[in-house]
Formats: sequence, structure tokens, C-alpha cells
Amino acid sequence: MSGNFSIGDAARESGVKVPTIRYYEQIGLLPPPSRTEGNRRHYENADLQRLSFIRHARELGFEIEAIRTLLALQDRPQQSCAEADGIARARLAEVDRRIASLTALKAELERMVAGCQHGRIAECRVIEIMADHGLCRHHHRDTKAAAAGTRGESPA
Repeated sequence: MSGNFSIGDAARESGVKVPTIRYYEQIGLLPPPSRTEGNRRHYENADLQRLSFIRHARELGFEIEAIRTLLALQDRPQQSCAEADGIARARLAEVDRRIASLTALKAELERMVAGCQHGRIAECRVIEIMADHGLCRHHHRDTKAAAAGTRGESPA
């Protein structure tokens, strides 16, 4: 297909659902499409490329405002890519933080499960730790990190 896409065709070609396409138009990520005489939306190849860009950026976890900035940068191809690089680096740092948090959470859950002796609930380590947040190592690590961060230190 080339050019002249209905909203349904645009959705199929780009992998973005029809309501999401309308939403992206509403918030200005996608320019309002031209309309047919019957007032139906009419999309071009450039619109589909923009929708694919947005979909991919969302899959990578970029927030709407970051995508808005990246689209604006894409519209000015002769300028430096430093700002786009900065946006990607910030996203990478956020992913690294989430991975570290999930890794610590996994370790805590493994510790809880390993401590289970398959006895009665009265002696259950999982229930004990869930009932007393102070026993959770993950909680203590996050509390130390937050306290160190407010003092400008690195958590130990």
C-alpha cells in the first residue's frame, strides 16, 4: 500500500490500535490527518512511519513527553543528536535502577522461600517476613539508599 490509508488501515500497518491513533492525534503526537469528502481520516506513509516510531518508543518505555521531544528532534535532522542521546541515557539509567530494584526484590523472595520449612503457618518464614516489614532485607536496603541519598552519600 502507498499513501491513502483509512484509520483501520493505518492501525493494521503500524501496529497501533485505532483508539490509540485518535489519542495520539488528540495530544498532538500525530498531526491531524486530512479528511475525505465524507469526513473520514486519511493517512499518508509519513503518518504510518510516525506511528511506528511512537509505538517502538512506547515499547522501549519512553514517556509521552520524551517521545514528543524525540519527534520534534526527528523533524530537524540537521541538528546535533546530543539531546536525543541524553533522553536515551536517562531512560537507560531508569531501566538500570529498576533492574537493580527487581534483582534485590528477587533475592529477598528467594531468601523468604528458602527459609520455608514446609511446616505450619505458625512457623512460616514467608508469613513472618510479610507480617514484619522490618525483617525484610529489601526494605532495609531501600531505606539505607533513601537516607544516604538525602545526605548525598552512596548507600553501603
